[in-house]
Amino acid sequence: MTLSPATSASSETSAPRSFRIGAHSLPAARPQPGLYIVATPIGNLGDVTLRALETLAGADLIACEDTRVTRRLLERYGIETKLVAYHDHNAEQARPRLLARLAEGGVVAQVSDAGTPLVSDPGYKLVAAAIEAGHRVIPLPGASASLAALVAAGLPTDRFFFEGFLPPKSGARRTRISELKTLPATLILYESGPRLPDSLADLADGLGPRPAAVCRELTKTFEEARRGTLDALAAHYVEAGPPKGEIVLVIGPPMAEESSEADLDAALKAALASLSVKDAAAAVATATGLPRRAVYARALALQGGDG
Repeated sequence: MTLSPATSASSETSAPRSFRIGAHSLPAARPQPGLYIVATPIGNLGDVTLRALETLAGADLIACEDTRVTRRLLERYGIETKLVAYHDHNAEQARPRLLARLAEGGVVAQVSDAGTPLVSDPGYKLVAAAIEAGHRVIPLPGASASLAALVAAGLPTDRFFFEGFLPPKSGARRTRISELKTLPATLILYESGPRLPDSLADLADGLGPRPAAVCRELTKTFEEARRGTLDALAAHYVEAGPPKGEIVLVIGPPMAEESSEADLDAALKAALASLSVKDAAAAVATATGLPRRAVYARALALQGGDG
């Protein structure tokens, strides 16, 4: 018996789907039609949600940046859904095909190589086009390198600004840093290892000795968070050389003259991670405009465990 194209498509989408956790195979129902934006692990493949696995297994197809990267995740969990490449270089050609599949009542899952799609990754135009065409867009929250670094940095989290990558050339980078200088929020930046020393030097020059954290290889075997002031971090990487791996840089906000005790403590703790009490107090006093004697006294108290 020869199946018509319509019957073939129906058979494909209604076929039983499943995913595997350890030795256990779990069924995956086909989700309602729409575009599913699925967050995936940023390193450790165990950092994936059950809902993400069920959606990836039940979808008609998965749009991903690099099929080789996403296939590793699918193989780990026994998922056999078809992969389709969708990235910056083919988006103009691939997007109409994905929208056509949605128009047919398809279930399309979109992932990036790691973390939450659209955050410094392709996908915004596909989501905007899907919304304009009247399709459902369903976000599946999960791993995010920027948020993982933010909560590990030890810096204020009540207000933050995600900048992504700074310009690669120093002149443009310094201009952008000057625009960010007065933003009353913790800054989150992405950076590559080779560019990190130069970027830290420009940031230290433009923002002063603010407390910061260089978070590297988050959730992976060689995960590291190095904390200190921008100038101290810049000096470290000049001496140690560019680090390897994926990097998130978190920088504390500008501190007003009337800084709260909590803000002062956060800045001092970050500085004390890499500096002596005297140097940490001097750096924070310069950054905040607070009296050095008062900042030094508070640094002594924190170092002695009184804070």
